[in-house]
Amino acid sequence: MRPKCHRPRIQSMSQRREDPSRQDDLGVVTERKKKLARPPLYKVILHNDDYTTMEFVVMILQSVFDKPQAEAVQIMLHIHKRGIGIAGVYTHEIAETKVAQVHALAEENDYPLKCTLEEA
Repeated sequence: MRPKCHRPRIQSMSQRREDPSRQDDLGVVTERKKKLARPPLYKVILHNDDYTTMEFVVMILQSVFDKPQAEAVQIMLHIHKRGIGIAGVYTHEIAETKVAQVHALAEENDYPLKCTLEEA
């Protein structure tokens, strides 16, 4: 009598893909990437007051929000005429940081400049 020969079990490619624990040269196991949701955005808003100078607001827009001179002047005039204006739109953490920077600079320079954030 001849000894029984152990034959490897033959699997189709689809069966190989279904078993992620199987690692061999014949099939490739891939994972699907989950789509990440974009974080919510927040508007950083500057409020007009009767004491903060226009020049200071322009300086804030340029130094904290990286606005060019012409755009900073336009935003400042909008704030002056309408009472409020959007300085920028950022993720929550960045918006909070910008608000804190504005308040720190305003306090350092004895201005009551108000800066808030709201969901965009």
